[in-house]
Amino acid sequence: FRLGQLRALRAAWESLIRLSIAAGIADSGGIRYHWALVGGEAHVRQIKSIEDAKKLEGEEVGLSDWVVIDQHRIDQFAEATGDYQWIHVDTERAAREMPDGKTISHGYLTIALIPALTGNFIEVQNLERAINFGLNKVRFYAPVPVGSRLRARARVLQARRRAGALLLTSEVRLEIEGGRKPACVAETLGMYFFSE
Repeated sequence: FRLGQLRALRAAWESLIRLSIAAGIADSGGIRYHWALVGGEAHVRQIKSIEDAKKLEGEEVGLSDWVVIDQHRIDQFAEATGDYQWIHVDTERAAREMPDGKTISHGYLTIALIPALTGNFIEVQNLERAINFGLNKVRFYAPVPVGSRLRARARVLQARRRAGALLLTSEVRLEIEGGRKPACVAETLGMYFFSE
């Protein structure tokens, strides 16, 4: 890495931490995970190599427990990002003007929950470091009213080698409890560097 790349990586990491704190998820305590069942028992999917990751292509690798999207979490996210649009933070106006009479979560708050909700789905052994490489595609299909419960469901789409690392492309669906449509479907990219 060059110095400029390291600074950019550090800035991106610090930004993610600030957003995670604002979203109330910097400490994932209270979020439990369900993993794929094998022989009737839940387990974390383990990856030791790129070849192991390729075997997971097309498979669901995890389902998180529910997390509540309350007004405090929404307000903290607004504070961290400066996004004070009334549909998110003005509960009185939302009661009068929104279809369900409730504020709704920021779409980017929904996305910011992905690392905490999916962080324990796969264990990469011999891991030196991991970085968020970005998103290929994100779609918001349903608003998330305050008081809703969300969970994440993830499926591995592709595993390949890039720059000496594992580039893992996954589809993450953020489901609203009792909802017909997911709140969001995002194609995430993570790079995992194995220690030698």
